[in-house]
Amino acid sequence: MSATYLAPVAALLYLLATGLQLLHISQRRRQIDRTVFGLSLAALLCHAVVAWDSVFTRSGLHLGFFKISALIFLVVNIACIFSLARRPLQNLLVILFPLSAMAVLISTFAPDTARPLSHVDGGILLHIVSSILAYAVLTLAAVQAALLALQDHQLKHRHTRGIIQILPPLQLMETMLFELLWAGVVLLSVSIVSGFIFLDNLFAQHLVHKTVLTMIAWLLFSTLLWGHYQLGWRSQTAVRFTLAGFTLLMLAFFGSKMVLELVLHRG
Repeated sequence: MSATYLAPVAALLYLLATGLQLLHISQRRRQIDRTVFGLSLAALLCHAVVAWDSVFTRSGLHLGFFKISALIFLVVNIACIFSLARRPLQNLLVILFPLSAMAVLISTFAPDTARPLSHVDGGILLHIVSSILAYAVLTLAAVQAALLALQDHQLKHRHTRGIIQILPPLQLMETMLFELLWAGVVLLSVSIVSGFIFLDNLFAQHLVHKTVLTMIAWLLFSTLLWGHYQLGWRSQTAVRFTLAGFTLLMLAFFGSKMVLELVLHRG
């Protein structure tokens, strides 16, 4: 079955899983349901086929704005699903899955915005893969930070109903956030180092904004991890640093690609 037909199927499965998970949240269920898990796996399988068909083509590697967005959401979702074996991250799905449904549809039906890469050597591939994995893990961290901010706000104002009832304890939420940040920073470090080694000039005119913003984001994440373990930074400080770093990272990647490919048409 071609990506043209599988993309709507993947989107529908994502939305069904989202609706069912929202129902379970309203019922205050703390564990992911088998039906939600099954729908998630089916959606991921369809999404994977669509992403492969869109990105890996006979003409080369397509990493345009829309194509790479769908690929990153696929990796984000896979990371989230696998993390469920260790941590209760299922509530992140109600945010990730609707965005993934939109991304997979746009990736399939939107026009190409960049020329394919006909030849990719091992070093460049390492840079691309580590970048995608870093963006994926840090996206999970940003969503986790948003939930942590909501939980902390409700606890401070003594609101004990609603989403607060189905979230894990605040300390566990913070622990999960810093676990994601550690993994994301390691992957982002690999991405930055491999970029300096294998790319010709990271400070070329069309890459300088991406490089500078990425390095500032890395510095923010690293400062937060140092502050957490040396100074005891927690809660709202962690949320602010995480969301600020994530915003810079998204501006570096998606912002630069949007301007180059959709505005300047220099894909």
